Amino acid sequence: MEFDNDRPIYLQILEDFKSKISSGVWAPGERLDSVRQLAKDYGVNPNTVQRALQELEREELARSKRTSGRFVTEDEELIRSLSNDSFEIICRDFIKSAKDLKISKERALKGIDNLWKEC
Repeated sequence: MEFDNDRPIYLQILEDFKSKISSGVWAPGERLDSVRQLAKDYGVNPNTVQRALQELEREELARSKRTSGRFVTEDEELIRSLSNDSFEIICRDFIKSAKDLKISKERALKGIDNLWKEC
């Protein structure tokens, strides 16, 4: 993962964790790798990963079991909500960019439809 130097690394890791949860890469109830392993995978200090995981728990997207480790939430409604929120952000960014380019809604939707068929 390449990090943006203008934003805290733990937030970027947190966003990646959320993406993995909302896309199903990390399944509901799945045990997460240890802090040390995640830190090694991301190439960062374990304290940075720990901070991202604490935030994930604060948002109830993960939970800790004292002797077993951390697990992805099993709350599928919460995961669906996370996915919907992420999609809305993407849509808002797209709409803003299209408007900045003076592209009409109709043209944008037609472009999406054409690209959807290709992908």
